[in-house]
Amino acid sequence: SRITPGGSWPGRREGLLAPDELTVLLRTFLLTALLVPAAARAEVQNLSEGGFVSRHQAEVAATPAAVYRTLTERIDEWWEGAHSWSGDAANLYFEARVGGCFCERLENGGGAEHLRVVLLWPNRQVRLEGALGPLGPMGLAGTMNWVLEETGSGGTRFTWTYVVRGHMAGDYAALADAVDAVNGTQFNNLVALAGGI
Repeated sequence: SRITPGGSWPGRREGLLAPDELTVLLRTFLLTALLVPAAARAEVQNLSEGGFVSRHQAEVAATPAAVYRTLTERIDEWWEGAHSWSGDAANLYFEARVGGCFCERLENGGGAEHLRVVLLWPNRQVRLEGALGPLGPMGLAGTMNWVLEETGSGGTRFTWTYVVRGHMAGDYAALADAVDAVNGTQFNNLVALAGGI
């Protein structure tokens, strides 16, 4: 696997100074989200002082088994490298087992856990726990669910939700929009790769 030299946070540029890495992470996360087309956004639900839910759904012209394989075996093809620590999606991998890791290889033998599998029901549902990107340093928690339902036409109704919760100093609304946009990008990439809408 190829490691991008010098990448310590998403969107790092040569000469950028970061006195507060958390601030840089959050700023990069929010700015990147603004570049996502509006069509990539879905819906933020249950926004409150305690968290929010990002939800995306689409009909995919592929069987649940095919979509499941794309989710679990080709994550480096649909998860964008811009939303990784190394900046290179080739460093991402997914272990399809309970307790398995959606992880990333980093230089010098390092690594990062993005999410951990807590439910694996092949061709039907995957549930993962973890705080993506800057949510971890902020002390927040997250639960991601991928649900696959066979449609009458032989395709798949694919629903992606990400529940973010925990105490946050400040307004959840801007963060919710950014998280929803980033999730929407990965969701649309997956849907296109698996068979389109």
